[in-house]
Amino acid sequence: MLRRRASSFLLQHAVSILGRMMARTSDKTIIRVVKALQHVTSSERQREQLVWLQGILEAGHPALQLARRAFNETSPAARRALVNNLGCNATYLTWPIRKEREKRGLGSPSVIVISPTMRCNLRCTGCYAFEYRHDGDLPLEVVDRVVREAKEIGCYFFTISGGEPFIRRDMLDLYEKHDDAVFQVYTNGTLIDDAVAARLGELGNVAPAISVEGFQPETDARRGAGVWDKVMAAMDRLREAGVIFGFSGTVTSRNVDVITSGELVDLMLEKGCYFGWYFMYIPIGREPDLSLMPSPEQRQLCRERVWRWRNEKPIFVADFWNDGHLTGGCMSGGRLYLHITSSGNVEPCVFSHFTVDNIKDKSLQEVLESDFFRAIRRRFPWTDNELTPCMIIDNPWVLREAVAEGHAHPSHPGAETIITDFAEHLDRYSQRMHEITEEGPYANVLPRADQERRSA
Repeated sequence: MLRRRASSFLLQHAVSILGRMMARTSDKTIIRVVKALQHVTSSERQREQLVWLQGILEAGHPALQLARRAFNETSPAARRALVNNLGCNATYLTWPIRKEREKRGLGSPSVIVISPTMRCNLRCTGCYAFEYRHDGDLPLEVVDRVVREAKEIGCYFFTISGGEPFIRRDMLDLYEKHDDAVFQVYTNGTLIDDAVAARLGELGNVAPAISVEGFQPETDARRGAGVWDKVMAAMDRLREAGVIFGFSGTVTSRNVDVITSGELVDLMLEKGCYFGWYFMYIPIGREPDLSLMPSPEQRQLCRERVWRWRNEKPIFVADFWNDGHLTGGCMSGGRLYLHITSSGNVEPCVFSHFTVDNIKDKSLQEVLESDFFRAIRRRFPWTDNELTPCMIIDNPWVLREAVAEGHAHPSHPGAETIITDFAEHLDRYSQRMHEITEEGPYANVLPRADQERRSA
């Protein structure tokens, strides 16, 4: 135990030094520090990651330029949070705790999604939040308890969703209270005024991810006239305040070419984004439409572009489905993450609207050990094809069986259609997805950097 504490202290100190160096030190010096960190950590997994990091830095990967941006252009509070909260607390220092829980068959989330409200000032087509009740928010004291209990089991990263999270201004006080954690907030951006941007710059540990659907025509078509201009203004405010922020986009069969284009990513870079998230459209929520699902071939296009931009541009972009190999497969059911709704219902994933427990009545540990969540984790891994990780659209039998075994019920009226009305369509979809990733030109295609990381 004493050795682990000493190792943790040295690692945190070394990472802190690396962060301070990043803005002004040569590439060679930074690489030498990364090599030195390999001798500090007591974790073999962390050592392998550092070896991989050393390799891509030596190859001139734009990740180094991204890091320099983060340490040159952000507020002092954001830089501290990047090093201490994300680099140390959420990643390296707590990984042994989660690994030990995993060995014992316990849920070991590295991120927890919380939707403190389902209220929103917009009415976007296809939004899953629209189907939830809007007449009740998750009390702040409950959110506070969840964060405290999560940190006790090694989770320091929280995604705040909704609804529109910035409707709840009291959440800003919670972010300040838990100044050792990281909060990524999915937002439409329209409520980020000068005061909110300034507060986020002072906090440093909050990273907004602002939704776009492409450029102005696509965004305004789904989100309402004038939303694009408000989003652009919000990004300008966040950049001026030194906030780490990014963009998020829902990929549909109709916007896949635009939303994954290099032109859009370049614009997001110009506006100051540090990261970007892509989510495949799932037929849930408000008026679900099967025709909006990206085809398996379109998903491959998205995958190829995300790999390309991640390796060519100084911005971290990721695809929540197609990058499943980076997390070893599906994260849901408390294996690596879960979702808590504004009513307190605990779901295995933000797109799996089924529940058995309410966080208002049970502790986080208790809900992680529900029969429903255990049924999901017991089936993992449900495929050895890491390009088809999802239990909803790639392996739909998993969700159906787990719902039945765990006696889960829909979180809102109509949620059951994903395993009833749409079952036949999803079976055909998943079959095609497996075919094109296991046979032919896309079979088990992983980028070289990811192959090297996995074989390290």
